[in-house]
Amino acid sequence: MRILIIGAGGVGSAAVRIAVRRTFFDRLVIADSDPARPQALVDELQDPRLVAASVDASSAEAVTALVLEHGATHVLNAVDPRFVMPIFDGCFEAGATYLDMAMSLSAKHPEQPYEKTGVLLGQAQFDAAPQWEAAGRLALVGIGVEPGLSDVFARHAEDELFSSIDELGVRDGANLTVDGYGFAPSFSIWTTIEECLNPPVVFERDRGWFTTEPFSEPEVFHFPEGIGPVECVNVEHEEVVLMPRWTRARRVTFKYGLGEEFIDVLRTLHRLGLDSTEPLRVKDVSVSPRDVVAAALPDPATLGDRMHGKTCAGVLVTGRGKDGAPRSVYLYHVVDNAWTMAEYTSQAVVWQTAVNPVIALELLATGRWQGSGVLGPEAFDARPFLDLLAADAPAGYGSPWGMEER
Repeated sequence: MRILIIGAGGVGSAAVRIAVRRTFFDRLVIADSDPARPQALVDELQDPRLVAASVDASSAEAVTALVLEHGATHVLNAVDPRFVMPIFDGCFEAGATYLDMAMSLSAKHPEQPYEKTGVLLGQAQFDAAPQWEAAGRLALVGIGVEPGLSDVFARHAEDELFSSIDELGVRDGANLTVDGYGFAPSFSIWTTIEECLNPPVVFERDRGWFTTEPFSEPEVFHFPEGIGPVECVNVEHEEVVLMPRWTRARRVTFKYGLGEEFIDVLRTLHRLGLDSTEPLRVKDVSVSPRDVVAAALPDPATLGDRMHGKTCAGVLVTGRGKDGAPRSVYLYHVVDNAWTMAEYTSQAVVWQTAVNPVIALELLATGRWQGSGVLGPEAFDARPFLDLLAADAPAGYGSPWGMEER
C-alpha cells in the first residue's frame, strides 16, 4: 500500500504520527499547500517511508497528477470539507481508493431551511457512487471519529447487541480547557462554523430526513470517565446521513456538547456576517470573513501543551436487545489529552479523529475490509475495527472503547 495524505494540519499530522508505528504500508506521501509543513513532519519522524510534497487541493487535476506521480494506491483527505470534491474527483481519475473524514458540503432548502433538507451532506459523492462501483473503486467516506467511529459503533450495535433499534443518538462532549485563551476551539473553526450554523438534520424512518433550527432540542447528557454532564444540542453532521443507509434504525440524531459560551460566540459571528464564506473587498484585498476568523484564532494543532481534560465520542443506542427486552446502551471512546500529548505530541481531539482512518487503511491493506462504490463505515464489519482500536500495541492501537448500559 502506498498512501497519500492530503493536509498536514492537526489531523493530517496526527495520522502520520500514528501510521509510522505500523507496518502495513510501503510509502506515505504527505502533501499540503504549504510545503514546509510536510517537510517538518518528515524531519521530525525520520521514517524512510515518508515523503513530503505540495499540492493545490482545490484542483482535481493537481490531485490526479500527484497520485500518479507517487503511485499512491490510497488517498486520505485531511483538509476541510470545501476541498472534498476536487480530491474525490482527482482520486477517481487516478484510480486510487479514497478516504475522508468529512463529506461534501450541504446546501439549505431555499424556502424552508429549518423544515426541509436542500442538498444533503455527501450528496455530491453519493451521486457519483454508480461510477465508482462500475469502475470497481472504493470511496470510504466519513471515517474520522464523528463521523467514523460513531458509525462503526452503530454497525456493532445492530449486528451484535440489538434485535431492533429505535434510535441511534450520537452524543459528543468533552471537559477540555485551554490555558491562556479566552476562546480557543479544539478543532477547525471553519468546519465548526459550517456544521453548527447550518440547519441540523434529523432522520426518521417513516419521514425521511428533515431539518430543525440550529442549537435545537438541548439536553444534558452524562458522559463517562469523569467528563460528567454536558448540555448537547442538535448539529448538522454526516452520521445522520450515513447511518440510515446501512442500518435499520428508526431514528438517527446528532447532538454536540458545545456549551453556552461557544454557542454565544457562534451566534455572534452569524449576526455579524463573519460566518460567511463569500469574499468581501477590504481595501485592495478580497477575503472571506470566515477565513479571517480562522486566521485570528490559534491553530488547534498547536494547543496540545495548553489543553487539559478528555474528549468523548459515542452513540446512545435504544431499542430491544437480542433477547427482545428493552435496552439502552452508550458505546463510546474517551481520549485523554495528557496521554495523546505524551505518546504522540498531538492533542486529543485531532488524535481521536486521526486514528480511525489509519485503522481503516490497515483493514483495507490486509483485506479485512473490502468494497466498491461510495460506502460509509457502517457498510463494513465493525468487529475487526474495534478489536484493532482497543488491542495493546504492537498488535493494535492501544486505545480501548467502552460500553455503558443506560
